[in-house]
Amino acid sequence: MSGGDSGKGLPKLVSLFDGEGVVCDEFGCAVPEAADKSGAVDAALIGSADAETITSSAASKRILPGATIGVLGGGQLGRMLAHAGNRLGYRFVTLDPTPDSPCGQTAAQIVAGYSDAEAARELAKRSDVITYEFENVDSGVAAMLEAESYVPQGSKLLYTTQHRLREKRAVEAAGARVAPYREIASLDGLQSAASELGLPAVLKTATGGYDGKGQWVLRSDADLEPAWAEASRAGTELVLEKFIAFDKEISVIAARSPSGEVRTFPPAENIHVHNILHLSIVPARIGDAVRAEAEKLAVSIAETLGAVGLIAVEMFVTADGGLYVNELAPRPHNSGHYTMEACRTSQFEQHVRAICDLPLGDPSLLTPVVMANILGEHVEPLLQWMESHDPVAERLGVEVKVHLYGKAEAKHKRKMGHLNVLAPNVDAALEWIAQSNIWRV
Repeated sequence: MSGGDSGKGLPKLVSLFDGEGVVCDEFGCAVPEAADKSGAVDAALIGSADAETITSSAASKRILPGATIGVLGGGQLGRMLAHAGNRLGYRFVTLDPTPDSPCGQTAAQIVAGYSDAEAARELAKRSDVITYEFENVDSGVAAMLEAESYVPQGSKLLYTTQHRLREKRAVEAAGARVAPYREIASLDGLQSAASELGLPAVLKTATGGYDGKGQWVLRSDADLEPAWAEASRAGTELVLEKFIAFDKEISVIAARSPSGEVRTFPPAENIHVHNILHLSIVPARIGDAVRAEAEKLAVSIAETLGAVGLIAVEMFVTADGGLYVNELAPRPHNSGHYTMEACRTSQFEQHVRAICDLPLGDPSLLTPVVMANILGEHVEPLLQWMESHDPVAERLGVEVKVHLYGKAEAKHKRKMGHLNVLAPNVDAALEWIAQSNIWRV
């Protein structure tokens, strides 16, 4: 697929899922449980070579409360997943190399590396179902667990989303646009691709990058050689992406069960600072047509890639309402934290329901909300705020919900928690955030 910076003149995104059985209203889109039974993409649509990589092989298996959920990864996503699952009556055990991990504070923990096959087998012995809370777990271990235990998410989508090139090809196979890109293997190749795609562009490692790590913005030819010198030391494949002149960044989180039921959460408008998510604004300040297209796109991707559990679809919105898919995350997502108080069902409860093949919950929005991340440098101002009465919050009619992740050390730029600012409208929430001293450091 190709396109210019603004997306002008390009066709709208194509949804391979034909819409039959999709129910959409002002609260979002859903696929009734009976609408899909296969959990697989038709190989004829994407080519037999890719179908094996993308198709989920999860069979429906209902896991009722009282069972134990094993979590690969012990970070904050696992912690909040355990909180939600505990309320439903599930037990949790996590595998993570850091003792007393955030998830380990709320669940039993096996302290071991993600590539430790024997530790993974111990996790399987103690679990009725296994999930993962972030992409950088060892896909080989996930594949082994899939063969020897019950991992409804499977390992194939994990394998796809761990690698930017594989992910982009899968998204294109699902009928969606991505920013024009080229695989980069040499400085000459970078120079040629930059000339072809045009600058500005973004050079990215194909694996391992997050929160802006493993990314270099190239604005002129003088940036190419220094970026190559640094990026090539990463020892992984590289990809150059044309910079999309976007108006907004949004994300839609979809949940899909092994039985084929799909539901989407309302789109979040995301604002990043220094390549780290700062705010998620809901309702997103986008038009109804863009909102509907984004939600249908998330349904299409979840269906086409055979996702089980949650999949977050991050997108760029251009000035003319065009959509480009930026990244996928097959797990709970930072931009979905707003759901914890602002939706009838949180993303974490929904993920538990999905992997256990329970009926999915109602994801509709109860109140406008802005989620704000708390980084290491924001912890002390937050704690000071928590000790004091807040007349500004009372005046604006906002309610601030605090979530801290229990991390041992508050490092600079490290995610330590988040706030959900519930408000009569998003402007009131944004005004409270602007007047707060928490982020003025």
